[in-house]
Amino acid sequence: MLDAPSSTWFTVPTHWGWLIVLHFFLSGLAAGTFFLSALIDLTRPEADRRLARLGYLATLPLLAVVGVILIVDLKRPERFWHMLLANHTLEPMFKPWVPMSIGSWAVLFLGLFALLAFVASFAEWRRPHWTWARRLRPPGALGTTVVVLGAFFALVITGYTGVMISVLNQPVWSDTPLFGMLFNVSAVAMAAALLVLGSRWLGGEIPVVAALQRILAWLLGLQLLVLLALFLNLGDAARGWLNVWGFVLAVGVVVGVVLPLVAALPRKAPRLASLPLAAALVLAGGFLVRTAIVFVPEANLP
Repeated sequence: MLDAPSSTWFTVPTHWGWLIVLHFFLSGLAAGTFFLSALIDLTRPEADRRLARLGYLATLPLLAVVGVILIVDLKRPERFWHMLLANHTLEPMFKPWVPMSIGSWAVLFLGLFALLAFVASFAEWRRPHWTWARRLRPPGALGTTVVVLGAFFALVITGYTGVMISVLNQPVWSDTPLFGMLFNVSAVAMAAALLVLGSRWLGGEIPVVAALQRILAWLLGLQLLVLLALFLNLGDAARGWLNVWGFVLAVGVVVGVVLPLVAALPRKAPRLASLPLAAALVLAGGFLVRTAIVFVPEANLP
């Protein structure tokens, strides 16, 4: 006989909608892209820095859309600043025990460093005479500081949404602490996929793309392991996926993890031509997985 569901099974629904799905998807994609771009910038030769530059140029617009989504989704959008400042004193308000507070500040700081990296990348691309701006990218001390600090906040953002839902009193969400790890791995995998697609737009040979293929394969394999651990950790609460959102999750895993993993596995003669399709599937699957996770609690409420 199955044990009774956890005490968190019945609770007040969040009524989150598609804006939150987009927030989860785009914030993870933006943060993961900055993180990978920073790694490329710090470790790869000049031939690969074009791809990091493209990543920086993509991160800032993605974060801007995330900011708009978060503000629009508020019941009182004009009070968005209350997430950062105290209402009456206007003093900075940081609650380290609240994942949403941590995430709000992390988005703000990543936005700052993403702006600096964007300016530096734009200068290298279109304004080479802006020597002051080009110092905001490695290898100089200032540029290294910008991307290292930005990468730190990016890594926080890739997982904070998963941590946030784990502490909410909602069925399925609150029955495992592993959503944060799942979102971390998935966000970096989606970023690798986006950069693979971006490399096609740049043209020419970019050596780091082959490395991204290997990284993507490892990340997809790790994502499967995290998903398995998550369902084992859910125990009886895994019954909460016996609905349409469980089907959506399964499709997302097959489309966004299993099929791209097969395509991304290193071969003696890597077929790089197959990578764009695999990358597109990773992005589609990441969106479907987040959709299923956002909507599954309400399917289990009375």
